[in-house]
Amino acid sequence: MASELASKTCVPCRGGVPPLQGTELGALLNQVDHWNVVEEHHITKTFAFPDFQKALDFVNKVGAVAEEQGHHPDIYLAWGKAEIKIWTHKIDGLTESDFILAAKIDQIPRS
Repeated sequence: MASELASKTCVPCRGGVPPLQGTELGALLNQVDHWNVVEEHHITKTFAFPDFQKALDFVNKVGAVAEEQGHHPDIYLAWGKAEIKIWTHKIDGLTESDFILAAKIDQIPRS
């Protein structure tokens, strides 16, 4: 199912829409791999790597996807890991586009 989300394009949020909650979030969360919803506000996932360079390479690929989609996550880079945090800033909560970006990130090769 993640590939279905990954085939979509992030839609810029212009505001004025309520953030997703409850079962709407659950349905989208079931379509991405091991992402966590935090307080119905944002989603996070930590990716593990054997060293800093591999983590950095991955972060650069995430940045390229984010730029292509016009949807930019918070990224924490450390030795052997990268943590990604996504939410829609315009509404200070979650939209389908956040899960689309998560699905696209999951498809990035990690080698």
